[in-house]
Amino acid sequence: MPAVVVMGTQWGDEGKGKIVDYLAEKADVVARYQGGNNAGHTVVVEGKQFKLQLLPSGILYKGKTCVVGNGVVVDPGVILKEIKGMQEQGIDTSGLKISNRAHVIMPYHRLLDEAEETYRGDHKIGTTKRGIGPCYMDKNSRCGIRIVDLMDEEEFSDKLKRNIEAKNHLLKDVYGLDGFDYETVKKEYLGYADELRAYVCDTSTAINKALKNGQKVLFEGAQATLLDLDHGTYPYVTSSNPIAGGVCVGAGIGPTKIDKVIGVVKAYTTRVGEGPFPTELFDEVGNHIRDRGHEYGTVTGRPRRCGWLDASVVGYAGRLSGIDYMAITRLDILDELEAVKLCVGYKYKGQLLEEFPASLKVLAEVEPIYEELPGWQSDTTGVRNYADLPLNARRYLERLSEVADIKLGIVSVGPGRDQTIVMHEIFG
Repeated sequence: MPAVVVMGTQWGDEGKGKIVDYLAEKADVVARYQGGNNAGHTVVVEGKQFKLQLLPSGILYKGKTCVVGNGVVVDPGVILKEIKGMQEQGIDTSGLKISNRAHVIMPYHRLLDEAEETYRGDHKIGTTKRGIGPCYMDKNSRCGIRIVDLMDEEEFSDKLKRNIEAKNHLLKDVYGLDGFDYETVKKEYLGYADELRAYVCDTSTAINKALKNGQKVLFEGAQATLLDLDHGTYPYVTSSNPIAGGVCVGAGIGPTKIDKVIGVVKAYTTRVGEGPFPTELFDEVGNHIRDRGHEYGTVTGRPRRCGWLDASVVGYAGRLSGIDYMAITRLDILDELEAVKLCVGYKYKGQLLEEFPASLKVLAEVEPIYEELPGWQSDTTGVRNYADLPLNARRYLERLSEVADIKLGIVSVGPGRDQTIVMHEIFG
């Protein structure tokens, strides 16, 4: 019953897609459990780049069951475009399963997302404006439309009519915007329903059956710990729970089914959007990391804010998700630096903090405590064994492991599947 969770430890963009893709080779089932098309994974296979938004990274392996779980919010137009794009590149999508309990992103969700972000002005959150937040709002307000509703024309039509009426009032009266025509939206989405029908099922039943039969299941998180709705840097967070606990609710499995949790750690830190970032760099080193790492969003194309690796953040993520092993990514991006810094804690008003701050006011004012280590100034992209990494690179990773109190499991030194050093067998 091996079930492994792969989730992000920072603010997202850690390279989870690469790690999931690598581990998916030994998995039978790969499942997404939260988020929507506001998340993007880039996977490189035999020099060819694939950009994924809603589809699990396991889709690139023939014969895998790929699940979009009930905790994911699904934009039908986006996932169908992604499916067709994969098929055009010769990728088999017949193993895809979409939860009948997943909620559907509607056109009014996207418009409301944009209107609300504009309305916030200087207090904007940095949303991707894909309708994710408003869709989760409807889910929690118990007026959302689920995939199972979309499959039933009568049920869908009734719910859509009530929602269109309510959202049009909101758009007009609060934001001064034109609303949506019921018949037009109905026709568009019933068309999607016909195309999606073959993929729809009770995915919780499918996953639990796979586990009962001894199959290997890999759960793929989107976004990351510091974007978690409850434990992240609120309000600059996503609308779901990317931490390992989110798997149980978002995929419909019990907590005792989880065997291992892998926390993906980028060898430096990046962030997109607003909010405090204690180790952010505004100098030539930050620009070097951004340019060498091509740090621009997969979905939005926005330049990412770059900074030194923050072991306090990684340790916090480890505690929240019970991380067994770290998967370090993008170590090679630091290859040319003369020295590297590692944040090992924070001071606030002269006092050493024992906890990760809940207050953004405090987090914005903390003083990061750095340890400076010598760089390795050596090309790591061809290294395939941990012992062959430069001594200073190993010292950097081992100090991170010591401070964060999490064991090293995987080290990635490039985008390719073969550029992966495995120190512990994850599906052992």
